[in-house]
Amino acid sequence: MTKKDLMSIIYVSIFVLIWGTFGSLVDFPLLKMDIYQAGSLGQFSTFALTAITCLIIAVKLFPTFISNRFN
Repeated sequence: MTKKDLMSIIYVSIFVLIWGTFGSLVDFPLLKMDIYQAGSLGQFSTFALTAITCLIIAVKLFPTFISNRFN
């Protein structure tokens, strides 16, 4: 495994943690206000939308992240 492969795995892992944290921070008040119930389509939608948002950000930042490490 090359250093670039390892850095890519770390990058993806960091964004999975960011997505989970961001999704939970959005989800928690919605659950407390009874906007939807745990396990419902609303909760799925919240995590799906936060995943898409984080994915777009991660894809846009990846070239900058990799170029800063290997140039």
